[in-house]
Amino acid sequence: MTVTTTREFCTPVDGTPEVTDPGTGEGPARTVVLVEPSEKVFAGHYPGFPIFPGVCIIEYVHHSALATLPEPGDDWMLAAIESTRFLSPVFPGNTITTELTWSKVKDSDALRCKAVASSERGKSAQIKLRFERRGNR
Repeated sequence: MTVTTTREFCTPVDGTPEVTDPGTGEGPARTVVLVEPSEKVFAGHYPGFPIFPGVCIIEYVHHSALATLPEPGDDWMLAAIESTRFLSPVFPGNTITTELTWSKVKDSDALRCKAVASSERGKSAQIKLRFERRGNR
């Protein structure tokens, strides 16, 4: 008997970032996602003046990182959000473009992803994520 499983995520966001550049060269990887006005988080954040929550920007960066891992595989997991700095708001209908730069963590097999998420108004957030292989924690 063969059992097939799919990876499912519990996530506060509805969209899926599209990889526009996998970053296989010297430059960063890039993704893009439209923040649809129908995103479910806008109902409570904030009625009458909707702003895309910071945790949702982090989630889109997380999805973007998983899609552009330099060492692909299902055994990678998010181990830490090392830092986050929010710079400007994201509104319904904005497009988030994320640039992701990958590096090895010193004295470890972990990977660090430095991401800059931007909208039409400029930089929205700077985020550092650390990924480790499952079972290495």
